[in-house]
Formats: sequence, structure tokens, C-alpha cells
Amino acid sequence: MANTAQATPTTGRIQLALNVEDLEASTRFYSELFGTAPVKERDGYVNFAIAEPPLKLILFQGGEGGTINHLGVEVPSSDGVKAAISRLELTGMELDVEDEVTCCYATQDKVWATAPDGERWEYYTVLSDAEQMESDSCCETSSADAEPVKAACC
Repeated sequence: MANTAQATPTTGRIQLALNVEDLEASTRFYSELFGTAPVKERDGYVNFAIAEPPLKLILFQGGEGGTINHLGVEVPSSDGVKAAISRLELTGMELDVEDEVTCCYATQDKVWATAPDGERWEYYTVLSDAEQMESDSCCETSSADAEPVKAACC
């Protein structure tokens, strides 16, 4: 499976993480649709860094096919994540901050927010590649009155 260097955007780009039933067919479809090969492929996981339109597309095998796993904005550095945290805190939004967490075969700094209808959004930056899908603390989120739970991660 491919594992090429991943380009870091100079500005943010939207991330779309999808659950798919047939990972091979979906990988082929999105490769043809966007005219590019994945930058990372692992068991049950494919990662595209699409230049035009600027999009990070993640495919997860399993779950209910064709559904959104989560959404995000990839930023070029931890400073971009910190800027998002500062801006979102001013709104009073409840945030879940994760520093140096391993998710989706990469070590990342990130912040999560949940939309009114439950969609999970993250601002994140990739610090380094990783050989594992997630760490034990990957994407644990909680609210003031709830126990930590595993959220989607990338």
C-alpha cells in the first residue's frame, strides 16, 4: 500500500472523513474523481491530500457506509490550532483540546467542537507520521457531566 510524503497546506483545508463499506472500491472511485492517489493507506484506512480542490479526504472501512465520520480543518502548524482555540473560546463554545495525540496513523495537535446536530469538527495539525491508528487517549471527549467517550479521530 502507498505511503508517500504528505503535503502540508500553507493555509487551512477542509477535511471530510467518511465511513465506507467497500474501501477498495471507494479508494478507486475517489482516486479517479480527484485524479490523485492516496498519500497513506493502512488496514481499514485511506488518506487523500487533494490539491484541487484543497481537501483532506479520509476513508474508514466499516460503520454505516456513505455516512460522515467527522469533519475538520487541517492547518499548517500548532499555532493554527492555538489560534482556532483562542477564537472559539471567545464564542463560549465547549471545546475538547488534544495535544500530541496519535490518531489516524499520525501524531497531532487538535481541538474538537460539536455542532448543534452532533457533527464533530476538528481543527488539527499533523506533527509526525505514526505506525498505529490511535493511542489509548485518542479522541477521548467529555463534557462537564459525562464520562470520557471515544470520538471519531483523524
